[in-house]
Parts: sequence; structure tokens; C-alpha cells
Amino acid sequence: MGQERVATTLAGAVSKEIGACLASVDAELERRYPGDPGTRQPVHTVYVPADAFTAGTLRSWGDRALAALDEHAPDAASFAAALGPDGGSAGDVYGRVRAKLEREPVEDLRVDFEDGYGDRPDAEEDEAAARAARLIAEAYGDGTAAPYMGIRVKCLEAAVRDRGIRTLDIFLTGLMEAGGLPDGLVLTLPKVTYPEQVTAMVRLLEAFEQARGLEPGRIGFEIQIETSQSVLAADGTAAVARMIQAAEGRATALHYGTFDYSAALGVSAAHQAGDHPVADHAKAVMQVAAAGTGVRVCDGSTNVLPVGPTEKVHAAWRLHHGLTRRALVRAYYQGWDMHPGHLPTRYAAVFAFYREGFEQAAARLARYAARAGGDVMDEPATARALAGHLLRGLDCGALDAAEVAGATGLTRADLEGFATPRRHGRTDPVR
Repeated sequence: MGQERVATTLAGAVSKEIGACLASVDAELERRYPGDPGTRQPVHTVYVPADAFTAGTLRSWGDRALAALDEHAPDAASFAAALGPDGGSAGDVYGRVRAKLEREPVEDLRVDFEDGYGDRPDAEEDEAAARAARLIAEAYGDGTAAPYMGIRVKCLEAAVRDRGIRTLDIFLTGLMEAGGLPDGLVLTLPKVTYPEQVTAMVRLLEAFEQARGLEPGRIGFEIQIETSQSVLAADGTAAVARMIQAAEGRATALHYGTFDYSAALGVSAAHQAGDHPVADHAKAVMQVAAAGTGVRVCDGSTNVLPVGPTEKVHAAWRLHHGLTRRALVRAYYQGWDMHPGHLPTRYAAVFAFYREGFEQAAARLARYAARAGGDVMDEPATARALAGHLLRGLDCGALDAAEVAGATGLTRADLEGFATPRRHGRTDPVR
């Protein structure tokens, strides 16, 4: 077969002119939308009041969760039955849930100096902040820490601003004095209403970094979306999008505050929940605003606790399990847990979600990597989603490295290349 004659009309200078015209846009896209950071995202955040936080908190949560299983669902069949129609696969992951609670019961812990702590005498909060720094530093030092740990300070509204700044300073200073900031450090800024409050947090952290000789940008933080103004500003724009930019690259996540936000919109207490329409709207706006920026979105919590007689515990488990599954389907891969009894259903829902999608995701990604045919024609964007599913399953313990490698023929580095191609310089599938 002869070679096709290739002809063009435009001069090479036209392409250069277009490139020059779009250079600023290229730079803006790179700055504003760097893509997912490719780091592990915890499946939940556990909040513990600062006065209740001790060196044994993490193990205590795991032991209390295991005790709840022993009392209310001592085997796989009873656990699946307790969760009802949505718990059909719970029995298959029961062993993994128990192993997780023994090995790593909490993935992300926040020592709370805000709503869960309240207003205390300054000397008492000073001491609690210093103690939190010492205990977290010790946990990272002896290997007992959760993958992520940190504090939630009071917000930057005028009434509590100085107290929040002082607590943050004491905590960060304590960590530095104990040897430095741990890699898993996470800070949470609550009740953000205006982007200017995010900018103020950035300036605060800049000042600390400069004073301590830290690399600029070393300290990031999460933004809690708990007010109506943070979703829709007075001028009708999505304030949360401006908050991400105001963070100047320091924002790591947006956390939805179920109860403060619902109350701000006038939702009665009985109907304040993560599946209420106002919650769905807020999280959808957060999700769109964060897409591509490298900022993750975290769902809120349920305040229905699995305590009391078995019937009541099972009802609370079914609710929490259902809300967690619902969030996962909507691509909210992280949520809040408020009680040790929530851990069994958190992990049951998470593990089932990743295991149910494992075989299909692995097969599709393997075909895509080999450029083989199949009944679904996947594109690079879908390959990112498939690899992301497998990586999140591996990180939390729902999937094992050997089974993923066996089903895909890919290494973890390969998976990371598909999930975050821009960060790994990948443009073509593995051959």
C-alpha cells in the first residue's frame, strides 16, 4: 500500500502564535488545576474532644468497636443480618473489618478544640493544646499514630479568633519542640464564611513557617463548609471555589459540616442528615469547585449513635452503613465518624464497595493497559477512575496487593501512573 500524501495549509508561525496567545491560560490551568495529589485519602475522620484525648484513644476506639461487634454481631452472618438488605456483602468482609479494627482502627484523627470542646478557661485550653502536641508527637515517634492526625481549632470569627490562633500556635510550637511536624499532620479550620478568612489562615501559617525556618507552604489545612455563605456568596457566586484559590495551594480538603449547615438553612433537627436535599446540593457544589484542584471532598457525619440494646444498635448501624454506601457512590470517599460504634459499619461499607467493584475495575484496566478489546471502550479519564478505585481499596485494606497485581498485571507504580498521569509524566497506556 502506498504512502498517503500529507498536505497542510497553515504556516508553522500560526501554531506558535496560538501557543503564545494561550501561554497564560496554560500556566493558569497548571496552577489552579494540578489534579489529584496522588496521596492516600483516609476513609474517615474521627473527632475527639481535646479534654478526652489520651495516648490510648486510638486503641480504645478499636477495642470498643470490637466489643460492639462481639456483643451485637459476633459473626459474619449476624453482622450481615443486622445491616438488612443493604448489608448483603457485609458477611464477606467481616473478617477484614475485625482485622482492620485490630490493626488500624482509625485512619485520621482530629483533636477537637471547637464544638466538641467548647469554651474553657484560657489556661485549661493552653494546657490541652500543649498536651495534644506532646501526645501526637509521641505517637508518631513510637509508631502508634494514625496515618493522619491533627487538631481542629476555633474559627477565625472575631469572638474566638485570638483563642484559635493561640491554640494553633501552642500546638504547632509543641510539635516543633518535640522534633518537627509529622508528615501526617492535618489542621482543620471550621466555620469558614468568607474567602478572606482562608487568606488570613494562610498568612498565619506563613508567619509560623518563617519564624521556624520551615519550607514555605509546608503546612496545609482543611476548610470546613458549615455556613450557607460558604456555598453561595452574597453576589451569587460559589464562595467555596474562591476559598480554594484563597488558600494559595494549602487547602487539602473541604469537609462538609452536616449539622451547622443544615441548621443554617432552617432544617429542623429531626431531618438534619447527610442525605437531605440541602446536604446533597452543598456537597455537589463543593465537589465541582474542588474537581481538578487537588482538594478532596469529605462528607459529614450522622449523630445517631449505635448505643443501647442490640435492636437500637442495629438500627443505627443500618443508618450509618446506608449513608456511607450512598456517599461512596457519589464519590465522597471520606466521612466523619463520631463514635467507636460507627467504625464497624464504616469499614464494612467501604470494604464492600471496593471489593464489589474490584473484578470489573481490574479487568477493564488490564485491557486498557494492554490496549486489548472488550465490551466497554474506556478512555484515559476512565482509566484514571479505575486505577483510583484500586488504589483506594489497597490503601484502606479492602484489597490486597497480591490480588490486585494478579488481576491486572500492574504494579502499584503503574496504578499510580494511571491515576495521576500528570504527576507521573504518563500520556500513553502501559504496553
